[in-house]
Amino acid sequence: QVQLVESGGGLVQAGGSLRLSCAVSGSRVSINAMGWYRQAPGKKRELVARISSGGVTNYADSVKGRFTISRDNAKNTVYLQMNSLKPEDTAVYYCTTSRVGRDYWGQGTQVTVSS
Repeated sequence: QVQLVESGGGLVQAGGSLRLSCAVSGSRVSINAMGWYRQAPGKKRELVARISSGGVTNYADSVKGRFTISRDNAKNTVYLQMNSLKPEDTAVYYCTTSRVGRDYWGQGTQVTVSS
């Protein structure tokens, strides 16, 4: 069974930084694509960043140059380093992966950026 557990969210002032972690069990981050999504109140869930099995990364235009997705294969964990945070980054952030044609999601971690 695949499980994803996010952590690292919190309250931060605009311009600050946070690092989110996604600990994965039942799937290997080194061979499966991993992604971070976010959902703000009243808005659709949107892709923030993605890392392929080959290590290729993609970012939403709104976070390019500020966020970095990475993975630690030994810890089977994916990270999202978020710098220069803005109030509009406030959302619940979710980690996701796919395995055998099924999508798996974590429970989410709240990020709140105050102005």
